[in-house]
Amino acid sequence: MSPAVPVTRFAPSPTGRLHLGNARTALFNWLLARRTGGRFVVRMEDTDAARSTPAFAAAVLEDLRWLGLDWDAGPDREDDHGPYAQSARAAVYDGHLARLQSAGQAYECFCTPGELEVSRRVQLAAGRPPRYAGTCRDLTDAQRAAQRAAGRQPSLRFRVAADAVAMFDDLVRGPQRAAAADVGDFIVRRADGSAAFFFANALDDALMGVTHVLRGEDHLTNTHRQLLVLAAFGLPAPQYGHLSLLLGPGGAPLSKREGATSLADLRAAGVLPEALRNLLARLGHSYADQAWHDDAALAAGFDTAHLGRAPAQFDDAQLRHWQHEAVQRAAPERLLGWVAGALPPGLDAAAALRFVSTTRGNFNSPDGAREWAHRVYGSLPCAPAETAAACRAAGPAYFAALAAAYEAHGADLKALGAAVLAATGAKGRAFFLPLRLALTHTHDGPELAPLLALLPPAVVRERLAAAAVLSTAAA
Repeated sequence: MSPAVPVTRFAPSPTGRLHLGNARTALFNWLLARRTGGRFVVRMEDTDAARSTPAFAAAVLEDLRWLGLDWDAGPDREDDHGPYAQSARAAVYDGHLARLQSAGQAYECFCTPGELEVSRRVQLAAGRPPRYAGTCRDLTDAQRAAQRAAGRQPSLRFRVAADAVAMFDDLVRGPQRAAAADVGDFIVRRADGSAAFFFANALDDALMGVTHVLRGEDHLTNTHRQLLVLAAFGLPAPQYGHLSLLLGPGGAPLSKREGATSLADLRAAGVLPEALRNLLARLGHSYADQAWHDDAALAAGFDTAHLGRAPAQFDDAQLRHWQHEAVQRAAPERLLGWVAGALPPGLDAAAALRFVSTTRGNFNSPDGAREWAHRVYGSLPCAPAETAAACRAAGPAYFAALAAAYEAHGADLKALGAAVLAATGAKGRAFFLPLRLALTHTHDGPELAPLLALLPPAVVRERLAAAAVLSTAAA
């Protein structure tokens, strides 16, 4: 594969359902790969044994599939670069950690969390940034043996050379630089023997051939450590781009730990995945126009040069906009499955398709479809004041002519209009508004001709009769 073809990845921690911030990260990496025919891989970073579960891992893959993202390799599609779950890669990490230790590039650290916290507070009190003080950097064999004899289990720290400098050109934020004093010796293996995030994440990217990493800006400070690790092994580093935060409606960063809206919530609410893709692709990234894009256009227009540094904010109104666009573009057959639970039991497929085709411009969710299904097939509640007033204004003669014309011509709106005009002189708004309000109790809705054809004849007769009664009622 040509080095110019990107390999991107999405590496979630399966400790909960995907929220919008995760989804945007996955989408951006997917678009970057698909733009040029590259590869997109999914890797489960499931080493947090206390919170990671197989159920969450399966849910993450389910959420990605629903969002419409496919992957070329992952936990369910292994290849020569796998396994794609970190919990299955312990031997890979152990072998590389041993190499670091034997080369003197890592050392055992016996400092306890309490001791490290005291050191941190002392440094902060002195006005210095908290860095590891190097307490265990130069322990002798005898001193390490004494620590072990005392029952202390060591972590393993990466030895950062005094003259080390980590530099990279961030795809979003430009040149970045950190010297050894800014980094400090950092843990690459925890005391329980598991590989630390800094280490495993960087090593996996290199061994899996990842060329580009788009991730949240909260990982920016990790990158310098990871570059030092990769350099120690002589492994290539991917190009990093650190995305702006995605804020919720209240202006706080989205986080699954803070109860942010999950993809599962959006799916349950009836959001269409193509609507969400069109929204997320524009949160922190700009396109030349704001028109609806299919997946090919979303990928073709995706450019890391168009990624912004300012936080992007999720907006419910924008989601509603793209949802409306998606509903109007979806095939009626697809929408039929989407709203099936909102339709009356026993409605045949042809009638259901007519319902969707007629009313789709007036709902954005299955709940909206359910409301219109009730207006079409159910019993309307007591007429609101606007309907009663319109019926009285039209008068009994109008509804008598309308009922007779319906018996003669059925749902032919043009014929109904001509008959009512001849009998009462009502035309234009004077004809259409009382009819619409009588049939639906609302002046908004689908075009009247297809709506009239959609309504069952028994429903039309019942509602015209009820409107005729209203036309004679006192105000």
